[in-house]
Amino acid sequence: MATTAIFERAVIVACAADEKKKKPKLGFFEDFMIGGVAAAVSKTAAAPIERVKLLIQNQGEMMKQGRLSHPYAGIGDCFRRTIADEGFGSLWRGNLANVLRYFPTQALNLAFKEHIKKLFNVKKDQGYAKWFVANMASGGIAGALSLCFVYPLDYARTRLANDAKSVAKGSAAERQFKGLGDCLSKTYKSDGFIGLYRGFAVSCVGIIVYRGCYFGFFDSLKPVVLTGSLEKNFLASFLLGWAVTIAAGLASYPLDTVRRRMMMTSGQAVKYSSSFDAFNQIVRKEGTGALFKGAGANILRGVAGAGVLSGFDKIKELYIDWRVASV
Repeated sequence: MATTAIFERAVIVACAADEKKKKPKLGFFEDFMIGGVAAAVSKTAAAPIERVKLLIQNQGEMMKQGRLSHPYAGIGDCFRRTIADEGFGSLWRGNLANVLRYFPTQALNLAFKEHIKKLFNVKKDQGYAKWFVANMASGGIAGALSLCFVYPLDYARTRLANDAKSVAKGSAAERQFKGLGDCLSKTYKSDGFIGLYRGFAVSCVGIIVYRGCYFGFFDSLKPVVLTGSLEKNFLASFLLGWAVTIAAGLASYPLDTVRRRMMMTSGQAVKYSSSFDAFNQIVRKEGTGALFKGAGANILRGVAGAGVLSGFDKIKELYIDWRVASV
């Protein structure tokens, strides 16, 4: 079991070379590499459940476009139909774009977070509430800034994951896109630059809400929850990270649904006029529940997010200890 292996590796505890010795701070490049590698590995491991999440989340748009014959009955049904129609390897469709997107996104988030936090210059002794808000703001701003650079890859990942072979009866089972380059090229030719950034505004709002909770809650709750015997416990850190990921994901999920449904209209004849129009149409035609389709799969996908947070924290700690020992 992959989960068992993760927990077995998570039990490894870092050895402090000298607890009293002041540990050096990591440079930008070091933060970038540690965060990026942890992100790439965790996203690849979670790629199958993430694709299922995207398929369930966007099935309404896919049926409108004639790309899906009937709704998925749930996570299990989506897995079964995807494997039957496209093969087991198709569960990783779009993963290259996801890794290329996630590597700089997560690495920049983790690297810039500390620098942005310094701009607020808020200490815990100045008041817990003020310190907590500063943590949320720093994480949110870092996420929004990195999104500006990688949004086309985020768009391509969404379109490739939802480019299913299962189509309406009587149609040929073929895909819209051959791969990452073809997806970006076709979108640019049909919709121009704006097609690659459709849904960007609501994405910025969503990323601030998500990353604000993701980093803010973890950084703020870590010194409160991970104390005493739990301070060096990887499993406790992992579970805290997972809980934070679930909370952040649910808080921002409706915004995520709106932005991805807007992405799905690039290259199509009918588009939403704005994020508000998309929200209203989805709720009016499909019900409020449509905004949360795929949320269950998203919670399972949260294992990857928790692994990134706790993994980055532990690898960073080990690396700093090695730096101290080598001085």
